[in-house]
Amino acid sequence: MATIELTNDNFTSHVESDDILLVDFWASWCGPCQQFAPTYEAASEVHTDVTFGSINTEEQHELSAAAGIQSIPTLMAFREGILVFAQPGALPPAGLEQVIAGIKGLDMIDVRRQIAAAEGEEQDGATG
Repeated sequence: MATIELTNDNFTSHVESDDILLVDFWASWCGPCQQFAPTYEAASEVHTDVTFGSINTEEQHELSAAAGIQSIPTLMAFREGILVFAQPGALPPAGLEQVIAGIKGLDMIDVRRQIAAAEGEEQDGATG
């Protein structure tokens, strides 16, 4: 599966509809981004059950700002609409494979439980 271009217009729909969405924030002038691109593209061919998206930070300023991107490349991963991974820096192929395996192996029931517990603590702290 080829990498798809994510924009302000289609980002939210992909986050909400794709089971696993990896997002590479990059720019054409960024050397590490260019080095990471073939690794990312190769992984997209192997993991056809994962959606691989890319966001050109030069063209998608609002989206990059909303995601809090301060360094590129940055890799983010969403699983079932939940941000489960975010890390700046280019990964080697083995590192990217490890990240993908970790995301696929997540117990999303447990993830949702942890989110609910954290939100409950925030609400308790706000009222207490």
